[in-house]
Amino acid sequence: MEITLVNWTAFVHLIFYFSFNLLVTTVLVRFLYYRSQKRKDYLFTFIMISSIVFLLCFLLVSVKLELGFALGLFAIFGIIRYRTTPIPIKEMTYLFIVIGVSVINALSRAHISYLELIFVNVIIVAITYGLERIWLLRHESSKMILYEKIELIKPEFYQDLIDDLKNRTGLPIHRAEIKKISFLRDTAQVIIYYYTDDVSNVTEADSMEADEM
Repeated sequence: MEITLVNWTAFVHLIFYFSFNLLVTTVLVRFLYYRSQKRKDYLFTFIMISSIVFLLCFLLVSVKLELGFALGLFAIFGIIRYRTTPIPIKEMTYLFIVIGVSVINALSRAHISYLELIFVNVIIVAITYGLERIWLLRHESSKMILYEKIELIKPEFYQDLIDDLKNRTGLPIHRAEIKKISFLRDTAQVIIYYYTDDVSNVTEADSMEADEM
């Protein structure tokens, strides 16, 4: 079957439906989920997986896939998920992106135009770049620690808790969450959040001060 160079009707449909899906996903993830959870790694993951899954379904709707191939494509994530050393969520997302793009480019041959295929690859790279370099410019990391100053977990002592955690860890912590509290042991599980860019800046400043001494 001959490949069409440009199919304007299909291309316009692709842009419209993809934009609508991206808009709804952004509203759900950015303005509902992120306001309560503040997890940028999952923000990146949800938007990218939504985009890849939409494009897979939209472009490959007319491709007949064997059941074994379809199951094997997504079973790889289950295998990797239960490894002894789990892969971080962002790396798993990039793995999903790479596999999704490869499937689209391999199977989107006769039934879509070159323009649609180029647009899909460009938009995936553009969204990934936008999330990584523009929207999520400051990368947030988190750690869970066991905290023994149980008196500081009260809401009125929140700022004292942040200050104490900063002094004891040396990290530029900007927020913390109390997870589990053990009054029997007078300890609490606390998740601390900090920007890795700030950690790099602190490390570079310390190195410069050491060189000047």
